[in-house]
Amino acid sequence: MTTERLFVALGALLALLGVAFGAFGAHALRDRVAADLLATFETGARYQMYHAIGLLAAGLLAGRFTSVLFSWTGWLFLVGTVVFSGSLYLLTLTGARWWGAITPIGGACFLAGWACLFVGVLTGR
Repeated sequence: MTTERLFVALGALLALLGVAFGAFGAHALRDRVAADLLATFETGARYQMYHAIGLLAAGLLAGRFTSVLFSWTGWLFLVGTVVFSGSLYLLTLTGARWWGAITPIGGACFLAGWACLFVGVLTGR
C-alpha cells in the first residue's frame, strides 16, 4: 500500500472515529461528567475531525506533488491526533488531570504538520 493510500484510509478512519467519539460525548457523557470535562472531550473530537481531513488532504496531495514533506505531514497529523485527542479523551474518562500535560505535544505535532503541508505545497513539484 502506498503512503498516499494509507493516509487517505487513515484519514477516513480517524473521521469515522471522530464522529463516533463526538456522538459518544454528546449522548453518553452528557449526564455523567462535569460540563468542563465534556467541553474537553468535545475539543478532542473536534480536533480529531480537523486533522482527519488534514490527513486526507496530505494523502491526496502527496500523489500530486513530489515532496517528502507530505509524508511528514501525514505522520505528524496521525501522531498529533493520537496524543492530543487521546490525552483529552483519557483526561475526561479517567478524571486524571495530568493527561493534560501531554496534550501540548500533540498540539506541537499539529503545528509542525501544517507547516510541512504549507512548505510542501509551495516547494513540491
